[in-house]
Amino acid sequence: MSQSHFQELIQRTRAGDRVAENELLSKCRAYISLIARAQIEGWMRTKVDASDLVQQTLLEAHQGLEQFKGETEAEWLGWLRGILRHNTLDFARQYQGAAKRDVKREFSLDQNGANTGQSAAQKWELQDSMETPSRILLNREQEILMADAVSELPEDYQEVIMLRNLQRLSFKQVAERMNRSPGAVQMLWLRALNQLQERLEHR
Repeated sequence: MSQSHFQELIQRTRAGDRVAENELLSKCRAYISLIARAQIEGWMRTKVDASDLVQQTLLEAHQGLEQFKGETEAEWLGWLRGILRHNTLDFARQYQGAAKRDVKREFSLDQNGANTGQSAAQKWELQDSMETPSRILLNREQEILMADAVSELPEDYQEVIMLRNLQRLSFKQVAERMNRSPGAVQMLWLRALNQLQERLEHR
């Protein structure tokens, strides 16, 4: 979706156009869902379904539209992430008294170096440990596109990408979480990235 169309949807939504509002929120569902899944730690997964966080976030966005003061896609997504972070912390405090890790980190779904001829594995490989999560997947104009493409992958591909690229777990940690060997996880991850790249190129 072009920036101009996105901004038009925001303007129409502000004017009370429910069709535009529904389109605006539905376009961001896969994006919010992927981030919600990444923000829920293992101990929370038995207590909280990511879909509950998504529903709550979109509901609060609908109810609090007048609080959004931005004009662009980046500002809209940042606003939604803020609502999601607040809800995730609320769920965490409800079940554990406090979050076990900092869920305030922002996860960005972008494509750094998307046009440099790099392979999917090279584009998505984690950089040095000082890199922030918001730079793992690249530039914000591609966040919704990336999330939509990830949501179309098989469940195990989504899981390995989420754990490796969003939660920044080591292959050993991912293997433990997915009950696979580290070698099997690396192969799964590479296949997932290659399929994701194919979907992005097709789009």
